[in-house]
Amino acid sequence: MLWPMIAVVLGFLGIAVLGVLALRVFIEVRRLAGQVGAASERIQRAARDLERAATPLAARAGRSAAGEAGSGDSRG
Repeated sequence: MLWPMIAVVLGFLGIAVLGVLALRVFIEVRRLAGQVGAASERIQRAARDLERAATPLAARAGRSAAGEAGSGDSRG
């Protein structure tokens, strides 16, 4: 009768340890998800800033390329 009781206690302790570890993993996953969300927002903000900064440069480059293309056709 002693061995079955020890087996039950050890089984219960094993399940309790797995439960505690699962809880710790769950907490860390939530923390990681929050960090990933914050990083994603920062990346989106940086992408918007980059696009906002690049738009005038692209327009200027497009105008200069159009001007060069028009002058390049007159050469023979």
